[in-house]
Amino acid sequence: MFSTVDFFSDLIRQNKSGSGASVCSVCSANALVIAAAMQHCRRTGKPLLLEATANQVNQFGGYTGMTPADFVSYVHGIAARQDFDPERILFGGDHLGPLVWSDEPEAEAMQKAEALVAAFAAAGFQKIHLDCSMRLASDDPAAPLSPAAVAARAARLAAVAEASHPAGRLPVYVVGSEVPIPGGATTHEDALAVTRPEAMQEELTLFRAAFSARQLDAAWQRVIAIVVQPGVEFGDDQVFLYQHEQAKALSACAAAYPSIAMEGHSTDYQPEACLSAMKRDGLAILKVGPALTFAMRSALFALEAIERAVYPETPAGGYSDFQAVLEAAMLAEPKNWIRHYHGDEASLMLQRKYSLSDRCRYYMDTPSVQTAQARLFRNFDAAPVPSGLLAQFFPRQFDEVIAKRLTPDAERLVFRQIQYVLETYDA
Repeated sequence: MFSTVDFFSDLIRQNKSGSGASVCSVCSANALVIAAAMQHCRRTGKPLLLEATANQVNQFGGYTGMTPADFVSYVHGIAARQDFDPERILFGGDHLGPLVWSDEPEAEAMQKAEALVAAFAAAGFQKIHLDCSMRLASDDPAAPLSPAAVAARAARLAAVAEASHPAGRLPVYVVGSEVPIPGGATTHEDALAVTRPEAMQEELTLFRAAFSARQLDAAWQRVIAIVVQPGVEFGDDQVFLYQHEQAKALSACAAAYPSIAMEGHSTDYQPEACLSAMKRDGLAILKVGPALTFAMRSALFALEAIERAVYPETPAGGYSDFQAVLEAAMLAEPKNWIRHYHGDEASLMLQRKYSLSDRCRYYMDTPSVQTAQARLFRNFDAAPVPSGLLAQFFPRQFDEVIAKRLTPDAERLVFRQIQYVLETYDA
């Protein structure tokens, strides 16, 4: 049986040796993204690390409507269709804690957080990010939340995970919470503050003491990473690139912990050179999400442009009208973008389609959008596409097509667009 504990232990040991070994954490529930990632991992020989957040998947369904067990079944279904070994999938739970219930008092919020962690662990999620950094309704609103309280609450949840996991599937833990805003920044920023080395040291000391206070010393040996802010972030139309010099002190501090790596969130849109520098500097786990669905969305838009070009007259069954259907879905249910996008109507329309935060990803599973996507694929695959037209909208894929390495059907073109992003993490 594949061992998650051994995998991460070996990975971190290699990274600490200076090899730059790392794993890309895919943070998406989209079926096309997951399938593309499975194909990518089959080529690289690496396991697929796939993570779900607490607001995306939880015991009440989350915004996907899936419990942790539902999510595992959903992913295993995709694996069966892709002929991908389910034992090569490492499920991770991200931001597991009282985040979703932070407007409730500690007693109620932490009780629900315990049920959340129990559900994730029981479903077979083996990488558990414990995040209790948010202030709850009963906490003093005028005072910052004590780091010791954060650690104590996290240890309480670790105890639940230890009691809930299936036999033979010990979880590994990620601690820390100095995290970029999930999904990207919502406002323009001029600079980012890199995690201070002394802050990381204090966090690890407090977490270790909190684990020990609950007799979780064995579990502490399976703490594999601490979340840090290494100076990377992205927003609607900006990307903060990794700067080695700014993170040098943090990297040196992390090197003193032989079995604990750094985990980087919001690494989306970082160029290959920046990702390589992050890996060399001790960030062994690099998380990506919106950049993958952004790539998928760009490929779907390109398919529609080709659809319109090859069908000067309405095809049987009609045009897909994919972009129009997606826009209508976003306007009908604006809750997933209305607080994040700003400006006049023309600006909002551009952001809904092209923002780097890619909040249209929340609408891709809407029935109307799925119907339009299926029609788009059918229309594309039913018509011959001239080579020049394919090269116009899919230049990288075209190179593979003429080299006989890629069959240019709609799904494969979309998969490759997603995989080009994933390949930057393995370079």
